[in-house]
Amino acid sequence: MIIVLKPEATEAQIKHIVTKVKSIGLKPMISRGAERTIIGVIGEEDLLRVQPLEVFPGVEKVMPVLAPYKLVSREFKPADTIIEVNGVKIGGKKVAVLAGPCAIENFELLLSIARSVKKAGASVLRGGAFKPRTSPYSFQGLGEEGLKFLAEAKKRTGLPVITELMDLRDLELIERHADIIQIGARNMQNFDLLKEVGRSKKPVLLKRGMAATIKEWLLSAEYILQNGNFNVILCERGIRTFETEARYTLDINAVPLIKSLSHLPIVVDPSHSSGRWGLVPAIAKAAVAAGADGIIVEVHAKPEEALCDGPQSMLPEKFAKLMVELRKVARAVGREI
Repeated sequence: MIIVLKPEATEAQIKHIVTKVKSIGLKPMISRGAERTIIGVIGEEDLLRVQPLEVFPGVEKVMPVLAPYKLVSREFKPADTIIEVNGVKIGGKKVAVLAGPCAIENFELLLSIARSVKKAGASVLRGGAFKPRTSPYSFQGLGEEGLKFLAEAKKRTGLPVITELMDLRDLELIERHADIIQIGARNMQNFDLLKEVGRSKKPVLLKRGMAATIKEWLLSAEYILQNGNFNVILCERGIRTFETEARYTLDINAVPLIKSLSHLPIVVDPSHSSGRWGLVPAIAKAAVAAGADGIIVEVHAKPEEALCDGPQSMLPEKFAKLMVELRKVARAVGREI
């Protein structure tokens, strides 16, 4: 249920409503917009039948939320959410570009890639310290050492950094070193993990599971918002279909669908969806044209020697060329990079 307040509603009136909602046994979530403040009420709405909130001072109207997800819905917040990370905005007119190696292998290589992607126009540095791999014998990442390398690269380049969280036990460690916490496709429905990052103050990038529906994806995001963290970025990274020529199938429909259903920003991962660096430019341009708020691209100086996902990693010079092309597409659809 959504309580829409009048523009002139006072803080005392808002506090009074919040107190009443809590006394009934429900959870109020306040969202303050430029013109309006709304209160989302989480819990069994039948409890409100005995106390009509429409009569409270400051209340303009009360509306039910029909979607199974509440806080992530457009009904709860009609305006787009814009997430700011160290001066970088994700959402809004500017398209954010997150780039870097799939896995952090050593500091010199990471720093070299970080400098090259920043020069090309990337706004966030990506890099995995903990790597979820299908085979237990594949490179699993450098762990804490990799996080320290990432933090040092941030210090030297000024780029905010994003890295993946796989285990609850590593949350505090990653919070110390990273600016954005990534929840990978394999953990999209790890609900205990989602609840914990919901209690974090760090922005969260939530990747769509490889066989998840839009509804399931948004309900996973709901776990994070319900626990207090509204700084969630959705990431379409391809889903598993019958097609075998590409690693996954990018669901370009997801971009406009998410835009219609949710206020959260959405980015697209052309690297994981294709598994082939040669397909990345076309997919990235399609994502920007479709309205994505950002793309996340894997870049490696020596992809033939990469310890993880070399075939889908772009050379720095190829990435720089892609950025030039993306700017043209962004301008064509009224955006910028």
